[in-house]
Amino acid sequence: MLPVPVAPGGVVAEVRDLRVRLGRRDVLGGPGGGVDLVVRAGEVLVLVGPNGAGKSTLLAALAADLDAAGTSGRVRIGDRPAHDWSAPELALRRAVLPQAATLSFPFPVEEVVRMGRAPWAGTAAADEDDAAVADAMAATEVTEFARRPFSALSGGERARVALARVLAQRAPLLLLDEPTAALDLRHQELVLRVCRARATAGDAVVVVLHDLGLAAAHADRAAVLHEGRVVADGPPAEVFGGELLSRVYRQPVEVFPHPRTGTPLVIPMRTGRVRTVSGGHGAEGDR
Repeated sequence: MLPVPVAPGGVVAEVRDLRVRLGRRDVLGGPGGGVDLVVRAGEVLVLVGPNGAGKSTLLAALAADLDAAGTSGRVRIGDRPAHDWSAPELALRRAVLPQAATLSFPFPVEEVVRMGRAPWAGTAAADEDDAAVADAMAATEVTEFARRPFSALSGGERARVALARVLAQRAPLLLLDEPTAALDLRHQELVLRVCRARATAGDAVVVVLHDLGLAAAHADRAAVLHEGRVVADGPPAEVFGGELLSRVYRQPVEVFPHPRTGTPLVIPMRTGRVRTVSGGHGAEGDR
């Protein structure tokens, strides 16, 4: 069964009362209740929060990649519980980019990207394989090293090839775990522009990010996670408040609008430095 297009704003995936416990630790939810989250078509949803807040676990739940042991609640993809889909059916409905991309064999870059088309083999969409691969490589700027072995690439290049594979899959739900972590400034912006383009085309995009500036600039919605719970969910301009972020990150921050765009800027409060002069020589000191 091929995926059915979802109208903009329609629900593509959701979790309800989700609780995940590993050993003695509640990774998501807890005695006070579980986690709720809705993912909608045509939207970039960013998951933010400090290390250990549960972002990657929540993303794995949306991908139906969690072991059922220690997990309770409901996860739906499309119109079914996530685990009711077979593996091939699931691969047509969601594409997942993990934090690290590893391959044991030196496949050429183009072949790695083409792996994203495997779920469509034997369907009418298999005729789109060449175009999907070419478009994904162009979008991520990896076309020029299509013939190079994946193992010979830099970390940032590997990250972009891994993203190209996910884009080539052309699933209506994209789940990306820290896709900008290994990238320079230019390519961080490129990745988020690609996410925006996919959402504009009607896909649902969920991205785990640590950079609050990128999240504020590119997300339609941001879910802030803290100690395994979603403590805020909404447009970045509404949920990125200085008091909330300072508490969640345990780091005092200031939030103010960009003077030109109005996008929230999140700046850590730092001790200022002043130049002092001693004995005729300039020296920097803390203020």
